[in-house]
Amino acid sequence: MEIELERTFLLKELPKDIKKCKSVEILDIYFPTTMPHPILRLRKKDNQFILTKKAPVKNDASEQKEQTIILSEEEFLALSTLPGKKLRKIRYYYPINKYLAEIDIFLDDLQGLALVDFEFPSIKEKERFSIPDFCLVDITQEDFIAGGSLAGRKYSDIEQFLKKCNYHKIEFLPNNF
Repeated sequence: MEIELERTFLLKELPKDIKKCKSVEILDIYFPTTMPHPILRLRKKDNQFILTKKAPVKNDASEQKEQTIILSEEEFLALSTLPGKKLRKIRYYYPINKYLAEIDIFLDDLQGLALVDFEFPSIKEKERFSIPDFCLVDITQEDFIAGGSLAGRKYSDIEQFLKKCNYHKIEFLPNNF
């Protein structure tokens, strides 16, 4: 088990040179469906198949206990038949200063939503991090934006929360970008 130190921001705009960055399509399935915010995640990321349990430390979403199990494709396919809440996104790995921003552009029913995560090596560095210009607002502690809460939802389900943050839909067509 490791502790992940992370902050999440709504994206104000896509960085102009994002199309030069490495990207990957991700499929996440969250379990169980009876929980409003499931913390058990099955993930397909390229040819990687992962089962992760991720939960906040002391009710602080910026510090997460993370347990990961690498799966075979066969195991992933078997588990993916279980009822779960799904979401798909394209993740761009965008270098900025000494960090690697993970910019998530959501697809399907969440199209228009774009988030960015930054991971940190220490609590001190996490706390003194300055928000980049392409980010709108820190939403790390907002439960409605966590992956397990977003899975299985539509953009219209979270639109009121986003409006309170002055967020505007990010128009993104992966094939035309």
